[in-house]
Amino acid sequence: MPSPLAELPIRRLTTEDLTACADLSEDRGWPREEHKWGFLLAAGTGYGIDTPDGKGLVTACVITSYGPRLAAIGMVLVADRFARQGVGRRLMKHVLRQLEGTPLTLHATPYGRPLYEELGFETTGRAEMVRGHFRPSGPAPTVATRPATAEDLPRILRLDAEVFGQDRTHLIARLPAFADQLRVSEDSAGLTGFAAAWPNMNTHAVGPLIARDTETAKALVASLAAGTDRPLRTDVDVRHETLLNWLKASGVESVGFNAVMTHGIPALPGDWTRRFAPLTVAAG
Repeated sequence: MPSPLAELPIRRLTTEDLTACADLSEDRGWPREEHKWGFLLAAGTGYGIDTPDGKGLVTACVITSYGPRLAAIGMVLVADRFARQGVGRRLMKHVLRQLEGTPLTLHATPYGRPLYEELGFETTGRAEMVRGHFRPSGPAPTVATRPATAEDLPRILRLDAEVFGQDRTHLIARLPAFADQLRVSEDSAGLTGFAAAWPNMNTHAVGPLIARDTETAKALVASLAAGTDRPLRTDVDVRHETLLNWLKASGVESVGFNAVMTHGIPALPGDWTRRFAPLTVAAG
């Protein structure tokens, strides 16, 4: 006999569902992350299923679209009491139908990875999650940074599109309001990098982190760390081994790994050598 959950409709989520989404995060042992949920629901498209009593969510996810050539799937959650009943698979299949023909990416935990593999996603990269109080270690970075200004935004958008490989103006233009800090580095030819630190529960999440080279990335992170008393957290592409080693030498510890998975493309677009960390793994 089909589960009653199979009859519950999938609907679009809005920013009015923020509390229900945060409750769902908490139910699964995640931080509530209201600030991040609000950002993603405003910039992207949420899908979810209401509980039978209408007082919460059975499952939810958010799609961040970058046009016909890429979309990211994130915040895929199922309430604990409804887990292992196929509802997460049903939601993902619905999303795949909605996005048919669009290349997709997501960051998968070890728990979620088997489902995504079943749905045709392939692991094409790896990111290391790090967290901790940053304490400068070794020689100070030599690259100068400064707070971004409104006049920097067009240049930030151009650099970001070049490195990310897609136009994400709808996300980056929200950074000045979303983040507590937004800093840039530059030389005589123009911007060489930018990075933001945004509040995530009791931490400051660093992302995006776009930089010409590792020394520039270090300088941006160090300057952001100097502006907060909170622990930092970020997700760094494991190919940036030098940056990861420097972070760990500076008191920021590894807390786990996510698989970077894609569907319909062999790898993420853009220039990974300058893309050190995402804005948030939920947005690709």
